[in-house]
Amino acid sequence: MKKQVMALSASLLLAGGLLAGCGGNNNAADNNAANTAESGNAATDSSKPVTINMFTASPEYTDAFNAYIAEYKKVKPNVTINLEIMQADYNTVLKSRIAAGSTPDVFQTTAGGDIDTFAEYSADLTDQPLAAAMTDAVRANMSSSDGKVLGLPVKGNLFALMYNKKLLSDAGITEAPKTVAELDDAITKLEAKGITPFANAYKEWWVWKHIFQHYVDAAAIDAGTDAKTLVADFIAGKTTIKEHPALYDNFFNFIDTTVKHGTDKPLERDSNAQVSDFALGKAAFMTGKGAWDEEAIKKITPDFDLGISGYPVSDKAEQSQIITGADQALRINKDSKVVNETIEFFNWLYTSDYGKNWFSAVAKVIPPIKDAPMPDLQMPKEMEEILANEPSGDLSVNYSLDTFHQKFGELMQAYIGGSKSKDQAIEEIQQAWIQFGSAQ
Repeated sequence: MKKQVMALSASLLLAGGLLAGCGGNNNAADNNAANTAESGNAATDSSKPVTINMFTASPEYTDAFNAYIAEYKKVKPNVTINLEIMQADYNTVLKSRIAAGSTPDVFQTTAGGDIDTFAEYSADLTDQPLAAAMTDAVRANMSSSDGKVLGLPVKGNLFALMYNKKLLSDAGITEAPKTVAELDDAITKLEAKGITPFANAYKEWWVWKHIFQHYVDAAAIDAGTDAKTLVADFIAGKTTIKEHPALYDNFFNFIDTTVKHGTDKPLERDSNAQVSDFALGKAAFMTGKGAWDEEAIKKITPDFDLGISGYPVSDKAEQSQIITGADQALRINKDSKVVNETIEFFNWLYTSDYGKNWFSAVAKVIPPIKDAPMPDLQMPKEMEEILANEPSGDLSVNYSLDTFHQKFGELMQAYIGGSKSKDQAIEEIQQAWIQFGSAQ
């Protein structure tokens, strides 16, 4: 989800050289996979020209999407896929198109609660080969409250506090901080060496939810419940932030700390500026981000030594957990005139040899499907090492809607900008949770 204002619209029929390094020799296998995938839905006419319109909000995957579109053209020459990518005001434009009766053949939403929000517009994929290919955790993220698979994962994801191993080493820090006390000690050591601790991107509304979910998980553990139940209680107005020290104290203290010990003008730093600050060694930690940023960091500094850890959410080291799962979904318009052809396309992507390699070798993301290799990147490798010994935190952003998350981010921006007090921001966050938190 590397956010940058961007709108692209193209009919993408790319030259064959794009994929010479990955899947170029799998055409026969891919054709067989496509034929097999057809059995999951109504047969399609391979001679009739077909146009599929995709509307997405992931500009960071433009090249990767282009690549699978070009490869599918070899498998199904009669299919043209038009890709439109809009970052600014995507949710507003999508809703206006749906209201006008011009729902795209494929569109993107967040997963979790938003699976229900757009259920009436989404094709049921429960019995499709692509659904069987998903990992169990990802399939759950793509399923509605009544158990139907209504979404397609864009990728698996990883959320963590990212850090510059060299800068921590230069400051004499041998391990990433896992508790609040360890974080305070790390900040002292970094600043003694003239190193700014935090690179933030607080101009973006969405980074806030990525940080907050780590504290929601901790609050749920402290309350003796799970994150899904706790979020449901907030949405129902059954609990308040003041009742949970991990949220009222620890989360706000962490945000205050990142502002006090972070790069200048945090409300003017967007995602691209933050990545640049971090990649160029201007700060030791990067907040609110995840696995999607590694390639951008390495493009700026190829030998960057990148580390990940959970956030130091409390004085309990075991509560410092990375979070994994799928938070973005593609949806197939159930009323599309080319619904069968569209399902056939995604069955091919999720089951063919090319598709299994596309996630790791082309998109370079954590695969959301079974039996697919991990990308050759530091963060996924460290993720596997961490998860071999520690549990993943709950992807609690999936239990609220992005209408709430956007309001939440705006209120946190007002808080650090000084136009709202902590208690004012909290009161409005709670009201927004009740107003916007649920699809029901």
